[in-house]
Amino acid sequence: MVGFVARGHRCLSFDRRGHGRSSDPGCGYDHDTLADDIAAVIDALGLRGLTVVAHSMAAMEVARYFSRHDGAGIDRVVLVGAITPFLLRTDDNPEGIDGAVLAAGSDLLMTDFPAWIAANTDPFFVAGTSDAMKQWGQRMMLGTSLLAAVQLAQANVATDFRADLARIYVPALVVHGDQDVSAPLAVTGARTAALIPDARLIVYEGAPHGLPLTHAERLAQDIAAFMAEEPGER
Repeated sequence: MVGFVARGHRCLSFDRRGHGRSSDPGCGYDHDTLADDIAAVIDALGLRGLTVVAHSMAAMEVARYFSRHDGAGIDRVVLVGAITPFLLRTDDNPEGIDGAVLAAGSDLLMTDFPAWIAANTDPFFVAGTSDAMKQWGQRMMLGTSLLAAVQLAQANVATDFRADLARIYVPALVVHGDQDVSAPLAVTGARTAALIPDARLIVYEGAPHGLPLTHAERLAQDIAAFMAEEPGER
């Protein structure tokens, strides 16, 4: 955001309920409510012409916002390391991940949250990432409501966003690393881009899930170029 402010853009962010500086209301940890939270922020501030940048599970909230609120106020969408469209392997979703594998991760999250964070830290970054950066990421995660983390992990696995993604009618940029352990490219980013009517997929070779921290400069350049495109240039 600092770089985009320097480019003259107005930048806004808000913490998801139960995360960061937002309160933990003890309820509303489902994608319908989170999409409504996005609508509440956009409506309260009277925002229009937005380019929305969403990382990881935030792609789910944005997709649901389009199906529940018709994408009001949003002109462009950038999805980074998205975990859409549908994680769980089912009869009609054979590309998904086996439920036993997903359940094991959810069990560790519930019983030993710090251990779950520690297990996912190195794959989130790249070789050469400073210990200080890793520790910063861990501290942010540890500040998350455990109730929110558990309930959203369960909702993320069980919810199908294929129809929601098809409702994103604005230009979309999907950025994904081909070494993303949290959201394997073939299961998530590639399928997400294919489901959005006007989407382009950019794959970063050797990149993990934490692109906003590990590839910040390149990501900012790609987003800026996307925002500068005129209609019909895609």
